[in-house]
Amino acid sequence: MVDEIVELEPGKRAVGTKRIGVGESCLPGERDGQAVPPVLLLESMAQVGAVAVLSLPANRGKITLLTGIENARFYMEVFPGEEIRVEAEIVRMKGRFGRRRCRAVVGGNMVAEAEILFALANING
Repeated sequence: MVDEIVELEPGKRAVGTKRIGVGESCLPGERDGQAVPPVLLLESMAQVGAVAVLSLPANRGKITLLTGIENARFYMEVFPGEEIRVEAEIVRMKGRFGRRRCRAVVGGNMVAEAEILFALANING
């Protein structure tokens, strides 16, 4: 879902962008001109955060699993034609569990923020 990663500090932070295309079908039943569902913002934040974690050589061959979402706040709606800047910072890693602080920004305005909890797992179990 994320279009590109524009900044990366492996194991620390990542910044990515997601352009919402006009007529892009994000979820079944979505119509042109409707606001983007908040779940799309959360998914974009989780993906950018995963890039920050998985870019470390020690995490090759692993995936991140979503284990929780805390303090999620949605401040403004996002509409087709807008570009979302997603910022994710790893704030804690203990063993295979971690927490990332994420925010979504459109046109310099924060539209959403959340803390995303995750666990590292091997791809093959």
